[in-house]
Amino acid sequence: MFENLVDIHEKLSALERQLSDPDLLNNRTKYQETVREHSRVSKLSELYTSYTKVGQDLADNRELIHDSDNDPELAELAKGELEELTEQQAELEKKIRLLLLPPDPNDEKNIFLEIRAGTGGDEAALFVADLYRMFSRYAETQKWKIEVMSSNPIGIGGFKELIALISGDRVYSRLKYESGVHRVQRVPETETQGRIHTSAVTVAIIPEAEEVDLQIAPNELKFDVFRSSGPGGQSVNTTDSAVRITHLPTGLVVTCQDEKSQHKNKAKAMLVMRARLLDKLEQERHDKIAKDRKGQVGSGDRSERIRTYNFPQGRVTDHRINLTCYKLDQIISGALDEIILPIITHYQTEALKELD
Repeated sequence: MFENLVDIHEKLSALERQLSDPDLLNNRTKYQETVREHSRVSKLSELYTSYTKVGQDLADNRELIHDSDNDPELAELAKGELEELTEQQAELEKKIRLLLLPPDPNDEKNIFLEIRAGTGGDEAALFVADLYRMFSRYAETQKWKIEVMSSNPIGIGGFKELIALISGDRVYSRLKYESGVHRVQRVPETETQGRIHTSAVTVAIIPEAEEVDLQIAPNELKFDVFRSSGPGGQSVNTTDSAVRITHLPTGLVVTCQDEKSQHKNKAKAMLVMRARLLDKLEQERHDKIAKDRKGQVGSGDRSERIRTYNFPQGRVTDHRINLTCYKLDQIISGALDEIILPIITHYQTEALKELD
């Protein structure tokens, strides 16, 4: 598996020469790709150096143990180091194998977080707000920036739909497995008899698209402007500041009305439209991925779920990896690594099995 790593140090030197080439700076996309590849190869080079050193130490220790002419105390000392060196070798091998996995080109990207109320009426809309707060607090712990692009609020503090841009270091790599139906079980504030209700909310994680990723012809877009409205349809602005963009070939529609400026709403709507179109194209190019994502997101029906938040028991269950933890208060307050890291490890392990 590591035969291609023999020349890793030369590859690192070649990438360093490329980065010092002034012409590379004129091509932003190529420069960013080279920087990312340099970072990956640099880590591989460092890990492979450590791996080969540990392998040599293991060989030396085994030789000391099996050489009858050596001092018995020295042989015993070498024997005691074998277990620690073997563990180091296994850990280094795992790290190297992960870096050798085909990289996801979206891992470095910012994301659009789309949360929509499914079954459950007002209670589902309230849970949209809860999930947005959960992701917002998690973003704060990661030093990411989060900005609401579009929202459709209801009068009691929830949202029928909320779209936010989360930007920062490797956002997609952390949140890409959050797409799917999130189910909540709790007693709604409006419930007078204390009965537990079950509601569902859909979450979609869409990587941000840059202009270099996708070109949209102006004649493919239809723009409409209108007065923004709040809960219950009441007018929020007295000017036509809300913007609706329709992509005519696909029928995709994006509406933004959160800003008072028509120009700002249009800019936000275009960012969301670009990301949705690129996401759609990628799904069409990768049929298997499209099928998996459709199965994850679904329509908001209770039977299609990836995670359940059970408030009476303080329990969170991720159904994909059969993980249950009784830390709902912490998780809903932003301690998402309790769930995210085991899921990432699970999918990395599955990918390594395919690599074998």
